[in-house]
Amino acid sequence: MAEHQDMRVTRSGSYIHQHMSIPWEQVTKTGEDVPVRQARLREKTGIVARVGLLMLSCGTAAWRVRNAINQIAVALGISCTADIGLTTLSLTCFEEDRICTETLSLKEPGVNTDKLDTMEQFVIGFPEHAETLTSGQVHELLDDIAAKKGNYKAWQGGLSAAIACCGFTFLLGGGIPEMICAFLGAGFGNWLRRILLGK
Repeated sequence: MAEHQDMRVTRSGSYIHQHMSIPWEQVTKTGEDVPVRQARLREKTGIVARVGLLMLSCGTAAWRVRNAINQIAVALGISCTADIGLTTLSLTCFEEDRICTETLSLKEPGVNTDKLDTMEQFVIGFPEHAETLTSGQVHELLDDIAAKKGNYKAWQGGLSAAIACCGFTFLLGGGIPEMICAFLGAGFGNWLRRILLGK
């Protein structure tokens, strides 16, 4: 048991997360100053994957993620096929005789409809960005969107979850004691989750 715990601790003493953050600023440093539509397939695949992962992180459905991936791929002049799970994204992009595959996993799943709306606007406006912005500039735009926090405080999220779960308990035939338990459990659980995740 001690060996297993030691493997999870870095030299600095901090814990390694199950899903580590992707250093997009390092991944996208290519030195090329060309519009992203003319970039290498690896860079195009990275943008498609990141857009898909950001869409997935907003809590949206797989068909919406796939639609965004397809629109970005078409704007970049490539073809993509994707396997989309609740917290994972695996895609393969094709350009002429070249193939590039990426598999990504969400670090912190959640729901953020404001970020989702911003992502949808990004996807709609992307065709003109593909002709003018470099890969690094596109990732800077995506950095700004990724940093967007939710609009509600932890107590508001907890209260919303409490009311919703209490209502579902009523609809499922639960009595007053069950409704109170659902209200308290869901409310406290969601509030605590938001506090621990720092959202």
